[in-house]
Amino acid sequence: MQPDILTLLHDVFGFSGFRGVQDQVVGRVMAGRPTLAIMPTGAGKSLCYQLPAVALDGCCVVISPLIALMHDQLRAAQAVGIKAASLTSVDADWRETQDRLRNGDLDLLYVAPERASGEGFRNLLRSTRIALFAIDEAHCVSEWGHDFRPDYRLLRPLLDEFPDVPRLALTATADAHTREDILVQLGIPREGLVIAGFDRPNIRYAVHPRDGLNRQLADLIAGNPGPGIIYAPTRAATEKLAEALGRAGRPTRAYHAGLDPKVRAANQTAFIASEDMVMVATVAFGMGIDKPDVRFVAHAGLPKSIEGYYQESGRAGRDGEPAQAHLFWGAEDFARARMRIAELESARQQGERTRIAALGALVETGTCRRAILLRHFGENPPPGCGNCDNCLNPPPSIDATQTARKFLSAVYRTGQSFGVGHIESVLTGAVTDKIRERGHDRISVYGIVEGEEMALLRPVSRALLVRDALQTNEHGGLELGPSARPILRGEEDVSLVVPPRKERRRKNARNGSDANPVGDPLFDALRACRRELAQEVGVPPYVIFHDSTLREMAEQRPSTLAELSHVSGVGHRKLEAYGDAFLAAIRLHL
Repeated sequence: MQPDILTLLHDVFGFSGFRGVQDQVVGRVMAGRPTLAIMPTGAGKSLCYQLPAVALDGCCVVISPLIALMHDQLRAAQAVGIKAASLTSVDADWRETQDRLRNGDLDLLYVAPERASGEGFRNLLRSTRIALFAIDEAHCVSEWGHDFRPDYRLLRPLLDEFPDVPRLALTATADAHTREDILVQLGIPREGLVIAGFDRPNIRYAVHPRDGLNRQLADLIAGNPGPGIIYAPTRAATEKLAEALGRAGRPTRAYHAGLDPKVRAANQTAFIASEDMVMVATVAFGMGIDKPDVRFVAHAGLPKSIEGYYQESGRAGRDGEPAQAHLFWGAEDFARARMRIAELESARQQGERTRIAALGALVETGTCRRAILLRHFGENPPPGCGNCDNCLNPPPSIDATQTARKFLSAVYRTGQSFGVGHIESVLTGAVTDKIRERGHDRISVYGIVEGEEMALLRPVSRALLVRDALQTNEHGGLELGPSARPILRGEEDVSLVVPPRKERRRKNARNGSDANPVGDPLFDALRACRRELAQEVGVPPYVIFHDSTLREMAEQRPSTLAELSHVSGVGHRKLEAYGDAFLAAIRLHL
């Protein structure tokens, strides 16, 4: 790597070296070679085009899918002194931006794919020098991707009109099929593929059956004082959960597409600026949020796919500090998902069934969760990661095959039209009017489950629904699914993971690694200083400095600007703008 690049890396961004494959990607861009970089969230994708944008002659055009995401990255770029602007439908200074572009006064220009693919924008680019095309969230180009955007497929003519301009596509979520599609659609040769891997080792994964969801979420929030996101499956659920969880005193807001746009924007702005807010949202919230200090992400229901879960949970811990991802699920989630699949056109059904099966493997496994995720993306991880619930507290598993067969037999012999509660009542020999009126007290499976086996019925029913051995009809009744036959015939066993019994967390108990050492007086003083500066200049606190930078300051306690310049994340622009204030905070504390 050229020495001037490393000098710029330190002077502009405050980093003494590259992380992961950043040097490989930046090296390819500087050599003018087309590249597709698959890098996990938090691996520093934006630096891979921001650094060349500063080093190269001309403007780097960044194509990004959401205005909020563009403006978030724009603030961060401007904070380190990069000459950057955006051309979006909400930017009133578009004439000034176009003039700056023509005059060569921009290093970075952010645009949406709808604008980038138009002839008018192409004419604008012909009037200036372009150094690089960066296509962010490149999985949106693929119909196989989970966030397909048709306008991304119209970008190829723009790229081909400037054949000497390097093109860089970046994404955190693309399986093998999606990667191939991106390469073809954007005209990038296979040798241009750079894969950093999908592992996010700083995220601790945990999966729990729903059992008093409000209490489960309240415990999670109490143990995590930093910002968090809770994904709810419906708009109504976001508002209901936000109201219930907010009663504990933690700032909590809701976000979904049905809110008044002004309320939605205000909630998003408040969350970005906050150091402890919890946002309860639909998946509409997230891609446009580049907030690095989210300490936990929780799913209150089943996500749509492993790719969706990976991306949504990956919004935690973008700063590389310890974070948590919790998934709360119920068997009814799988039942509803399969009913939706049945309404799709036949050509799409098999692909969706495969996605549901992959989620079933994730929630049912008694082995490493991270390994399940990474194998889905084609990696070959070790059998254990040491940082998921199953690795940290391995759950016992039991052979529940006989109980599963009894349950399936009861569903069949009662006519495949009754819910879980009635099937349990039949199997345990309950005496009810419903059972007596239908003659279910006279069938062979009546009362054949007793003692400790009774406690297995509910988790067995859940496991059978996940495996598609049971399905629900439109009235909520259970019927046999395609996977029931091999279980009933004795050709397939059913093992059941017994979740470890968890104690109720004390109100202020901490959860996992201490990513934000609130209570360290110097760290708290530095955060207070950052908060005041952020309010003065009108940016979120993390745009000033990340928590990791403040932690390093608290550890090293620099006393001069020269010493402060060696702290990771302190470049020349920020040193000049904020250095004296943070040194004063350190001196005052000492």
